[in-house]
Amino acid sequence: MMNLLKEVLANQVYPAMGCTEPVSVALCAAYAAKALGKIPQKAVFKLDAGTYKNGMGVRIPNTEGEKGNLLAGAMGLLIAKPELNMEILSGADKEVLSQAKKMVNAHAVTAHVLPQAHGFYVECEAQGAGGLTAKCVISGSHTHVTLLSVNGKVLREDSPQENKPAGPAQYKEALRKATLADLLDAAQQADADDLAYIKKGVEMNLKAAEMGQALQKVGFYIKELVRKGLLQMDLLSSTKILTACAADARMDGRPVPVMSSGESGNQGVVTILVPWKVGKEMGVEETTILKSIALSHLLNGYVKVFTGELAPICGCAIAAGVGATAAIVFQQRGACVPAITLAVNNIISDIGGMLCDGAKSGCALKVVSSTDSAIRSAYMAINDYGITEVEGFVGRTAEETIQNLGNISSQGMSRVDPMIVDIMEEKSGR
Repeated sequence: MMNLLKEVLANQVYPAMGCTEPVSVALCAAYAAKALGKIPQKAVFKLDAGTYKNGMGVRIPNTEGEKGNLLAGAMGLLIAKPELNMEILSGADKEVLSQAKKMVNAHAVTAHVLPQAHGFYVECEAQGAGGLTAKCVISGSHTHVTLLSVNGKVLREDSPQENKPAGPAQYKEALRKATLADLLDAAQQADADDLAYIKKGVEMNLKAAEMGQALQKVGFYIKELVRKGLLQMDLLSSTKILTACAADARMDGRPVPVMSSGESGNQGVVTILVPWKVGKEMGVEETTILKSIALSHLLNGYVKVFTGELAPICGCAIAAGVGATAAIVFQQRGACVPAITLAVNNIISDIGGMLCDGAKSGCALKVVSSTDSAIRSAYMAINDYGITEVEGFVGRTAEETIQNLGNISSQGMSRVDPMIVDIMEEKSGR
C-alpha cells in the first residue's frame, strides 16, 4: 500500500534555491545540454503559462539581482549539471553569469508560452555545432523528466501506459482520493526518518528567514510597524516577520536554499514556518509540531491536486495557508476533523480569491496575509467557530470546500493566467 506521506515528501518537499519555476527551466536546460555533450549555441524554451508568468519578474540566485526565465535557462545550459536538481543554480559563478547574459543579449535563447500545455510543462530544445540537437521535457512536476532525446533518438521517456499513470500521477491520484481523515492518519504515522527530514526543512527555512532580516523589504516594514507602536510584537507579528523575511530572501534572489512544499519555495515557507513558530510559542511538544507540519505538507499537496500545480490563485497563500491552519488546530485539538474543517473553511473564505500574478517581491505580502489568516482561522476553529456550508462556496466538508475552490480556479478562472501574461508582456514591451 502506498505511503502517502513518504510520496509527498519525496516528490513535493525538497531543497530549492530560487523560485522553483525558473529553476526548473534551468534544470531542463541542464539535462538537454548534458545530453548534447557540448555547450549549446542556442536554445528554444516552451513553457506553460504559469511557469512563463512566474519567471518573468523574480530575481535569480547568483546573478547579482537579474531576472527572468531566459537567463535561468541560459545558466542551466552552461552549468549542465542536472544532478544538482533544484539547486542547479548553486553551480553558477561569475563566468557562467557573464556567458549567460551574452546568450540572452544575442537572442540565442528564446521562450514562449505553449497555449495547449495544461499543468506544469517546460521544454528545452538545445542546438550545438553541426546542427546537433537535444530535447528535454519536464512535465507533471518541476523535476519529472518525461522526454530526453538527442537528434531524435530517445534516451529517456516516461509516458503513461493504458490504465497506468506515469510518474507523479500515481501518488497524486491517491492524494486526490484521500479524505481529511486519511491525511490525518498519514501525518500521525510519520516515522523517525520522516520527522528528521521535516526538521531539516525547518532549519533550512529558518536560515532563509535569518538572511532576509538584513533586507529592507516586507519583513523590515512589519518590524517598523512594531517599533513605532502600531503593532504589538506578539505571536501574530513575530510569525509574519519570520515568514516575510524568508520570502523576501527568496524573491530577492539570495543564494539560500529553502525546503519547498508542493514544489514551491514560498509554499514551503508558510507550510513549515507558521506551524513551527506557533507550536514553539505555545509550548507544543516538538514531535507533535513536526507531525503537524507533515499534515501541512499533505494538505498543501491535496489542495494543489484540485487547483493545479500552477494555478491562477496564489498557492503560497491559499494552498499552503490551508496546510498551516490545519497544522495549528492539530497541535491543539489533535486529529479533530470537525475543528480542522472549520479552520480550512475559514481561511478559504478569507483569502480564497487571491490571484497569482507571478513570482516577485510582492509574494512576501501574500505570505504575510496567509500567515495572518492561518493563525486567525485556526484560533476560531480551536474554539469551534467557523464558516459553514450555508455561506458562499464553502462545502459540507473540508474536502468539498477545497474541491469547490479547485473548480473555481481551474474552470472559472481559466482565462486569468493568459490575461495576466498579456499584461506582463505589454509592460515589459514598454
